[in-house]
Amino acid sequence: MAFSIRLTEEERKLAESYAKLHSISIGEAFKMALFERIDEEYDLAVFGEAYAEYLDSGKKSRPIEDLWSELDL
Repeated sequence: MAFSIRLTEEERKLAESYAKLHSISIGEAFKMALFERIDEEYDLAVFGEAYAEYLDSGKKSRPIEDLWSELDL
C-alpha cells in the first residue's frame, strides 16, 4: 500500500536528514515512526489496564529493599 503526505519544506528537510543519518529511506523512516508510536500507545493501554486491575485488587506494594532483605541480598 502506498500513500502520500504533505510536508512543509522544513519538515521535508528534517525527514530527509533523519533518514540519511540512519541510512534508510524517508518512507522507511515514516513507517518505523508510525509503528513505534502504535507500539508505545499499545504498551500504555496494556499498562493502564494492568494498573487498574492492580488497584482494584486491593494489594499493596512495598519497597524493593524489603524483598532484598528477605532474600539476604
